Amino acid sequence: MLRGNDVKAVPRDEIHSCDLIVVVGGDGSILGVARDFARSQIPVVGVNRGSLGFLADIWPDEVEKQLHRVLDGDYRFEEHFLIQQTVHRQSGIAHESSALNDVVVSSGSLSRMMEFRLSIDDEFVYEQRSDGLLVSSPTGSTAYSLSAGGPIMHPRLDAIAIIPMYPHTLTSRPIVVPGNFKLRIEVGHETHGARTSSDSQVDFELAPDDVVEISKHEHVLQLIHLSTHSFYEACRSKLDWGSRLGLPHD
Repeated sequence: MLRGNDVKAVPRDEIHSCDLIVVVGGDGSILGVARDFARSQIPVVGVNRGSLGFLADIWPDEVEKQLHRVLDGDYRFEEHFLIQQTVHRQSGIAHESSALNDVVVSSGSLSRMMEFRLSIDDEFVYEQRSDGLLVSSPTGSTAYSLSAGGPIMHPRLDAIAIIPMYPHTLTSRPIVVPGNFKLRIEVGHETHGARTSSDSQVDFELAPDDVVEISKHEHVLQLIHLSTHSFYEACRSKLDWGSRLGLPHD
């Protein structure tokens, strides 16, 4: 087993030529790796040092045993697509970023709402006054989207969820659309201070009349899970689902 003085640090650009990326941390660490290395198509395996997480399923106290299983071929690939956002301004493209979990367009303040217009595949959907809009991939459906009242989607599903954030109406509900649909969010001309965020890690301040276009990214994250991994077991343990009414949890 490698000791501390046996580990060699290398520049980030050299990582693009490796065969496997081992991420030690929580899901947030994997989000950053996905944005940086998805186009390289290098498989990623996560060692979970966080708490609530669905992407890293190797535990630190079993890291040597379970990584040996991976190296021996006892694993399976799971592809997670990213979503891409592009902010258009009168002067041209103002911002571009990708996200594994979600893109959030928000008012930027808890004390005010924003106005925007949503179109899907060039078809008008609605104009809304709310705290914003959350656009989630299936991967992100168990993250911020879940807290905002969005649906849980299986990671293999080719779909995107659109979740209004505290809309000023009682009838606005989440929408799930095919993954190849393109979204267009037009910021109201009197909306100031709005922001857009990718995975809550890459932020950008929007201006009135900005247009945010969101679509499925051309690259996917090649995530490695142990062959015994189960999405539903992860939901049971991390979301405290009961297996049978009236019985204590295991």
